[in-house]
Amino acid sequence: MDLTASLGLVAPEIVLSLSGLVLLLLAAWGGDKGARVISVAACVALGGAFALVAPSVCAGASGPDTVAFGGQFRADAFAGLAKLMIFAASGAALVVAPRFFERLDSMRAEFPILVLFAALGMSIMVSATDLVTLYIGLELNSLSAYVLAALLRNDERSAEAGLKYFVLGGLASGILLFGMSLTYGFTGTTNFGGIAVAVADGMSIGQMFGLTFVLAGLAFKISAAPFHMWTPDVYEGAPTPVTMFFASAPKVAAIALLARVSLEAFGSQAGAWQQIVIFAALLSIVIGALGAIGQQNVKRLLAYSSINNVGFILIGLAAGTAAGASAMMVYLAIYVVMTVGSFVAVLLMRDADGNAVEGISDLAGLSTSRPVLAWCLMALMFSLAGIPPLFGFWGKFVVFQAAVEADLVALAAIGIAASVIGAFYYIKIVKVMFFDEPADTVKGAADTPHWALLALCALLISPLGYLLTGWLGSLADMAAASLALAF
Repeated sequence: MDLTASLGLVAPEIVLSLSGLVLLLLAAWGGDKGARVISVAACVALGGAFALVAPSVCAGASGPDTVAFGGQFRADAFAGLAKLMIFAASGAALVVAPRFFERLDSMRAEFPILVLFAALGMSIMVSATDLVTLYIGLELNSLSAYVLAALLRNDERSAEAGLKYFVLGGLASGILLFGMSLTYGFTGTTNFGGIAVAVADGMSIGQMFGLTFVLAGLAFKISAAPFHMWTPDVYEGAPTPVTMFFASAPKVAAIALLARVSLEAFGSQAGAWQQIVIFAALLSIVIGALGAIGQQNVKRLLAYSSINNVGFILIGLAAGTAAGASAMMVYLAIYVVMTVGSFVAVLLMRDADGNAVEGISDLAGLSTSRPVLAWCLMALMFSLAGIPPLFGFWGKFVVFQAAVEADLVALAAIGIAASVIGAFYYIKIVKVMFFDEPADTVKGAADTPHWALLALCALLISPLGYLLTGWLGSLADMAAASLALAF
């Protein structure tokens, strides 16, 4: 494939790169007073990238025509569907951020630019078909994320979150890089296709160690247990719009990357990585469920909820089939909507002075003082718990179905039992809002962009969301098929 065709396949990444560089110059020239204009321009750039990616997803792009730069980059339907989720979640973070930071007099022009570069890194991650490309995308995303976590310079919690994320993220990157070096050393190539050929007849001890370290490094990025320790502290300390961003877009990118490494590079040796994925899935489900029960901070509870949901998503990957990959993408799409909606609800929780309210006890009696917010939050909590007829139930159903079809009945049964435990802490929030004596704490004025986004998310996770099952399932099937064709 010639250079022109390759550049055409990376058009969304070129749009994000050029937009980020131009906006960076504008931010340096105009300072923070132009932050809102830069945020709007960043949303436009993300919208443009979204529009460029959408046709390949709808067409189910796959095969040699999607490969760019000599096999280092693949713009197939699988990567495209992940990119649509990433760009949508990034845009949502940009929509809700200005009002949050302006109240604290901390709106920085760098924020939308960092989000753009993080989205660019994630876009490269999900299309990577070479370990070098993988690492470039991962580090571009990670370096932006470290700064985003510590964006509130005068907030000790934000500084602590940024430092913890940086130190542990650096450790995870080192583990991943070590795994990549082992994989290269024992296979003689960094290309996923070459690795697949090298391990087709079985894996040596060195290759097994390389795979294990690569999976461990990626497990940190998706906050899967036992590499989840950073998640509650970073989610609580980072600014809420940043936390919403961390809980949605990077999760999609890292999980899609994990699926591509597992199914493309090591697809012929599923038995070697399935046990690791199954262990991480079960441990994430259990730790996420039990860890959330005693939490008194909403953001920490949602952090454990994200760990719990990653466990369910990994059940789809553990199936090691096209149906499992499809189910994983369906769950991810629903999860992004539920996560964005939940954090927008948290952003709307403010006292009379406009200060953020994050304590679960402060939600007492919310159904009487802010009934619309309480009902929306209740729907989101029940959807996260997987309670029918809300759309979150469908995500769990498809991954369990894929596991059963792959003869992983025991894994599906344990997952179903653990989801019942996890429902406890979601129901606890509903109980506080609807049945406890009113605390009369949440009184802050509403913001139109926040309410519009919350209404959209609540509508999508309502029973009306089932109208999208055929369309979403079709896109996910085509995405999985394009991935399966690669090995």
